[in-house]
Formats: sequence, structure tokens, C-alpha cells
Amino acid sequence: QVQLAESGGGFVQAGGSLRLSCAASGRFVVDYIMAWFRQAPGREREFVAVVSASGGLKDYTNSVKGRFTISRGNAKNTVYLQMNSLKPEDTAVYYCAAGSSFGRLDNHYNYWGQGTQVTVSV
Repeated sequence: QVQLAESGGGFVQAGGSLRLSCAASGRFVVDYIMAWFRQAPGREREFVAVVSASGGLKDYTNSVKGRFTISRGNAKNTVYLQMNSLKPEDTAVYYCAAGSSFGRLDNHYNYWGQGTQVTVSV
């Protein structure tokens, strides 16, 4: 089993930045692909970013390209999401996910954190 715990969410004005962290624990956790998803009120959960186990391969949804950066810590059991130039439409609960397949679909991921709220105001 893999346990995930997000942190770093909060309240920020448009144009500001936040850095989300996800700490992972469990057997073989360094072999997992890790991703961020988000869900805004009244909307379906959507893919945000994914990073390979090595940290060398990344993908982003178009709406965050150039603004968000996903990365893995040196120990590979932590994943970060650096969010710059935040917009009100980025407001959502952000979830960390872990799985064994690199992709944008949520069914690629077997383990999920509880989520952390990000609120961006004008």
C-alpha cells in the first residue's frame, strides 16, 4: 500500500505562486509514476501534471503549461507542483496520485491523497 499526503495549499491572489508537496510512503514507492489532479466545484476531476519515476519525463494539461512545474525530490518519494502566475480558474482541490502507468487519465493511478485546497482570488 502507498500512502500520500499533500500540503502547501492555501489562499493566494491572482498572479501569485504556491508550491504544493506530496509525501509518499510505502513499499516500492520510488518506482511509482506520480501525478497531480484537481477538482473545482461543479466540475469533474481533471489531470494537471505527471512525472515519471525517474523525474525525467513530464506532461501537463494545456491550461497550466508554462505556469506549473512538476518535479520529484532527490529521494523520489516526494513530488512537488510549483504553481506560478495563478489564475482564479486554478481554484480547486489538488490531489496527488501514484500509479504504475504514465498518463493523463485518472484510472492510471491507484493511490490518492486527501487533497489540498488552492484558492486564487482576483
